[in-house]
Parts: sequence; structure tokens; C-alpha cells
Amino acid sequence: MTTSFELPAERLYRHCDLAALPAFQTTAELEDLHDTLGQTRALGALAFGLGMRHEGYNLYVMGSPGLGKHHTLRRVLDERSAAAPVPPDWCYVNNFSAPHKPRALRLPPGTGSRLQRDMYQLVRDLLAVLPAAFETDEYRARVQELNDEFKAREEQMFNRVADEATQNKLVLIHTPVGYTIAPVKDGEVMEPAEFEKLPQAEQDRIRRASETVRQSLRQAMQQGVALQREHAQRLTRLNEDVARHQVDLHFADLQNRYAEVPEVGAFIAEVRQDILQRTDEIRQFAAENKAPLDGQRLTPFNRYFVNVLVDNGATRGAPVVHEDHPTYQNLMGRVEHLAQFGTLITDFTLIKGGALHRANGGSLVLDAHKLLSNPFAWDALKRALQAREVRIQSLEQMLSLASTISLEPQPIPLDVKVVLCGERLLYYLLAQYDPEFPELFKVEADFSEDMPRTAESMALYARLIATLQRREKLLPLQRDAVARLIEQAARRADDSEKLSLDVGGILDLLRESDHWAPGRCRMRRGRARGTGGGRRAAARRPVPRARAGGDPARPAPDRHVRPRGRPGQRSGGDRARQAELRPSLAHHRHRAPGRRRRDRHRARGEAGQPVHSKGVLILSSFLAQRFGQTQPLSVSASLVFEQSYGRVDGDSASAAELCALLSSLSGMPLRQDLAITGSVNQHGVIQPIGGVNEKIEGFFDICRARGLSGAQGVIIPASNVVHLMLRKDVVEAVRAGRFHVHAVTHIDEALELLSGMPAGAPDAQGRFPENSVNARAAQRLTEWAQLRSRFGKEGHDRAERAADGHE
Repeated sequence: MTTSFELPAERLYRHCDLAALPAFQTTAELEDLHDTLGQTRALGALAFGLGMRHEGYNLYVMGSPGLGKHHTLRRVLDERSAAAPVPPDWCYVNNFSAPHKPRALRLPPGTGSRLQRDMYQLVRDLLAVLPAAFETDEYRARVQELNDEFKAREEQMFNRVADEATQNKLVLIHTPVGYTIAPVKDGEVMEPAEFEKLPQAEQDRIRRASETVRQSLRQAMQQGVALQREHAQRLTRLNEDVARHQVDLHFADLQNRYAEVPEVGAFIAEVRQDILQRTDEIRQFAAENKAPLDGQRLTPFNRYFVNVLVDNGATRGAPVVHEDHPTYQNLMGRVEHLAQFGTLITDFTLIKGGALHRANGGSLVLDAHKLLSNPFAWDALKRALQAREVRIQSLEQMLSLASTISLEPQPIPLDVKVVLCGERLLYYLLAQYDPEFPELFKVEADFSEDMPRTAESMALYARLIATLQRREKLLPLQRDAVARLIEQAARRADDSEKLSLDVGGILDLLRESDHWAPGRCRMRRGRARGTGGGRRAAARRPVPRARAGGDPARPAPDRHVRPRGRPGQRSGGDRARQAELRPSLAHHRHRAPGRRRRDRHRARGEAGQPVHSKGVLILSSFLAQRFGQTQPLSVSASLVFEQSYGRVDGDSASAAELCALLSSLSGMPLRQDLAITGSVNQHGVIQPIGGVNEKIEGFFDICRARGLSGAQGVIIPASNVVHLMLRKDVVEAVRAGRFHVHAVTHIDEALELLSGMPAGAPDAQGRFPENSVNARAAQRLTEWAQLRSRFGKEGHDRAERAADGHE
């Protein structure tokens, strides 16, 4: 058997050279790493996007979980916001001309809450001093003086009418329903019967005199109405003077305090004018309520209050808001309602701001997946960014789901930098299907998954480990433990020449190794140093934890690893969670005479995914290129992965599939103690695949469970050799000759390893060497083509019967 493709143990793991690391004994001697490691491109995109103040230059930060996106973003935003100016406060106040449309006030930072306190205290003071001002002796004396004057003038006016009546021998009588005029005789009111006995001339005189006095009385009463109106006006002016005096005493200081803010001055003037018009209402309310404002949300005096929507008084620099639950209301704000007498009522003091209000003038960080998962939130955010204003609208009103009284607050101008954090797939989906997304989020910051493994990068990585260790208050790491972590970072990167930037994974490994370090796990006092042994223990722990309960879907190893298989049977691998692998058995079954090659996972169970199906189609192209140049192909083949119950995707099994197919056509069995992984193109070139370390280790674990025979091994693409960072037990088994790793570049090399026979290269006429795998396969295809050509339908049946003997 050809062994020139076998890799030595030295190429299966690249150790970290301790001489390449800085001089230190433990990480306690290393300086902290303040910059983000390996993310130069992402940091440049962040700096550009945050620095652009033009419309549409919002950011989308993408990358896998664990790369430190949020930590880096928070640090960058905090650094930039510290040097930015503090944005203004935003408040809502009553619109006295249109109460259902509250007005927005833009105030200097810290002014909003101060104005809110001042207006609340003003109302409390006025509710106390105004009623008291109308209880003073001076006020009562002045009112009594006006009342006496009014009564005197009224009596004087009616006395003149009474005197006129007396001169005409009449009397003016004041009754509960008004005034009446009656004739008198000898000082007594004349009865009607007695009046009828008077001479006609006297009666006529009395009637004429009564009419004259009645005219005078009517004029007097008209003058009395005017006099009463004048008296009321004088009382009103008195009350206004008293109230104005008290109000001006309290408003003078308030107006001086906010003289530099014209918007506040105009609002205070409106409040003063409205209070002067409502002094009687204030007095009555104060008289009926001993504690007018205590424990009441809605009062007649809410119209004078200030609703602080955004208070930046304690803010240092521009705000940075991280909204973890980006619902529509949490983003845009809401108008709350109170139940009162069976109905819902509201006013401007119940308006609540959202994340856009708090982040106005700064930055707003949102999780893209959470944002898109909340109904109406994404559309509302886009409307706000396009209109450059925040408009608070009730969802119930927008959807016509409620008929309660609502408000239409004045929109607030918006100046915010929105940063979305999410996966790359989500970014490309939005860019593809939402035409507004590229116009609003023009800057993408893509965090790298890894960086080159050089002496300089390893030194920086050591400082990163020291920084994480101190930040998490873990045990210091010795020099060899740092080297082991660097090697683990290369393994996580699936490349021995790169280092993974998955800070979250490294941090988890640090925490677990700290737990297993000497002195920790035995609960001893004191601080012990972390060693490489603790790191190795932590690196091995996840898989045993994951298998603790057994895996019913994991096939029994004895049924999959056989020294020799049947034609058309090949062992492959299926990558599973927790970095372990399930071996899979691929079966091919061919028949004549169709030109199809069927993937049964796709055709029957819908388990085959698009990439896997594409790999199956590539195999058809390979067969046509290799065997269909001189004759038409006349074969139909089926592919199935035995006991595979999940989705089958990817093309890393296409090399195994092609080997199984060629084995089926040639009738040559393949070794089952060699597993193969790799993608193949239509020319037969073996291409690199992902997860090569986990796949090798997964098959190694299966072989070790049965017992290492010294012949077992794996075949991988030669282009994946640079990615090898295998476990120590695998490397030692290869060094001892109990396990083997082969690297190939072409499918023919894999066939030679699996079959023990030469694959056979075609000559100029397309003929293959005798007794080679390809020659046997070509001969079988030629026979079927001749049978079909010579005998037609009968040849078809013969070819089928011939194929039935070769599974």
C-alpha cells in the first residue's frame, strides 16, 4: 500500500515557541492590553462611521459571538462621547391654545429638572398664598367699602323714585319679586275696592302718576343693573390686584432665573396669564382640598407643570444608550393613560420618552435580531431616521384599536448615531431585501475572526490573556500555560498559522482552568499559579460534560469501523456539537442504464441541503469528464448515509461519495479502517474543508473505543495540513504508529490508499492501465453501454441484472 501521503507527527500540531514570547514568569508581570487585538479594520470603520455627521452614516457591527464586539464598541463610544458636548434637555409643557398638542421645550442641560421643581413649587405656593391673601383684614375692609358704596348708591337711586312717588300720593313697595307702586290715603295703602270708589278724574290722575313713577323706576332699575355690573367689575379688579400682587411676587424671581432661556420665559408668561384668569378656581380648589397636590396624578393644575422627557443634567459628554429590549414603545416613547370613572384619560404629564429620546445627541446601540423580532420597531426606527425627528404615536391609535382620548405631542428633532449589532447573515439579508437599509446604514464594521500567528501577535496575545486574567480576578498564568492557550487559540482558528480572536472562548477557558488549578479545586487557602496542566484539563472538560447522559443518536463504533468493506461502502464523518464527530457510512448503489445520479437524502427524506446536493452534481460532472469522453454514460446511482437522521449539508463528504461510487462501479472494496473527508471538484482535485481537527479526533475516538490496530487512520485534503492542531493523544498515537493521517491532493491518491490498488491515469486515447480502479469502472460502463446499444430493451434488462450483483 502506498504510504507516501502519510504525515509525520510533527506536522499535526504546531507548538508555541516559548522563546518567541516576552520575558516573563507569570502574567502578573505583563502590562494590560488597552487596544482591541486584531481588529484594525473594524476599529477604522467604527471611527469613520462615528465621525461622519451626515445623514445615513449609521453603523452595522457584525461578527460572530465572542469576538468582543460589545466590549470594544462600548469602549470606543465612551471615549468619543467623553469629548462630545452634552446635549440639551427636552421637556413637554402644556399648549394653552391647543391642549391636545403639547409643546416641546429645548433647554440647556440640567435646566429641565430644575424648571420642573420650580413650577411644582410655584403651584404649591400659590395654592397656599392666594387663599390667604383674600382672608386679610385689609382685603375684607376694601370689599366692605365697595359693598357699602354700592348699597348707598343703590339706595339713593331708589329713594329718588320713592320721593317722586310720595309727591304723587303714591308709595313704592319692595316685594320679594321686585318693586310695585300703589296709591295711598291718609298714609295707608289704598285697597282696590276703595280705589274703585274714587272719582274717575282722580283715578285717571293716579294712573298717570303711576305710569310716570313706573318709568322712573324702570330707569332706576336699569341704572341699578349697570351699577351692579360696575360693582362686580370693581370687585374683580380688586381680586385681580390682590392676586396679581401675590403672583408677581412669586413670578418675578422665576422670570429672572430663566431670563437667558427665551422659551422658558414665554412659557412662564403664559402660565402667569392663565393663573390670573383662574384665581377663583384656585381658591375654590384649595378650599375643598386640604392637601391639593399630594397623591394626585391628574389635577386642574397639571397644566402648569413641566414633564421632563430627557434630563442630561448628570450626563458627562454625549449619551450612549444600550437598549436591550427594543420594542416600539421602548424606542419611540408612549402616552400613558389613567382610569377614572370607567374611562381612560391622559394629559401631557403622562408622556414617557423612549431610547431615541435618551440617546438624542449621542449614540444608540441595538441588537439587530431583537429589533427585527419586535413588531413595528424596525419600521418606526427607519421613519425616525429618515424624518430626523421622534414622533410619539400610540400604536392603538395608529391601528385604530382604541377610541380613547390621546395626544399629539410636538415631534422632537433627532440627531443620533444608531449602531446595530448582529450576525453577518442578517446584514446581507437586510441589504438584499430592504431597500431602505443601505441608505440608512452606510457603514459596516466587520470584526475579524482571527489574525496571523506571528511573534508580535503572540506577544500581544499574551498581554491579552494577562488583561483578561486580571479583569476576571483569576489566578496568574505561568509562561507555559500562556503558550498552551496560544496553541488553543490556533486550534480554535482551525489554522496553525492563525490565532482565533474569540475572546469569549478564551475567557471561558481561563475561568474553567482557574477552577481546576491546584489550590482551587481542593478549596485550599491562598493563591496558586495556573499551570499548563490546569489549562489542558479545562480544554478536555467540555466533551465529557456533553456526553454525560449518552447520545442515543451516536452510532455504535463496532458497526462502522471494519477492516474491509463491501464495494460502494465508505466511512465519512459528520460534525456535531461540542466539537465532536459522528462517523457516517456512505453507501452507493448503481444500476443501468439511466444517466442520473440520485441523492436519496434530497429525493426522499429532504435531509440533503443545497450545498450537499451541489456536491452530488459535481460528481456527475467528474464522471462525465473521466468516463464520458469516448462513450455515453449509461448508469444510474443512488447515495445514502446510513443511520443519518439529521440534515445533511456541505460538500466535505463528496470525496467519500466519489470513492464509494468508483468502488461500486469497479467492484473493488475499500478499507473501512480509513475515514476520508474532503471536497472534490469536477477534475478530481481534493479541496479543503472545515473542522478538520474535530473530524480526525472524532474518528480517532471511535477507533480507540474499539481498539487501535495500527492500521486505522484518516485521509484529509493536503491543503488542510496547515490547519492541523490535533489533541496530544492523537499526536502521540501517530508518533507511535498506532494511528495514521494521510494528506492527498487528488481523488486518485485517495483511491490508492483505500483500495490498495493503483487508481490508473488515462493515456492519450483515454484508456486506463489494466487492473486499475478506473480501468475496472470504465470497463463496467462500456459493457452496459454495449448491451443497451446492441439489444435495446433486452439489453437494458441484462444490464440491470448485471448491476444487481454489484452493490
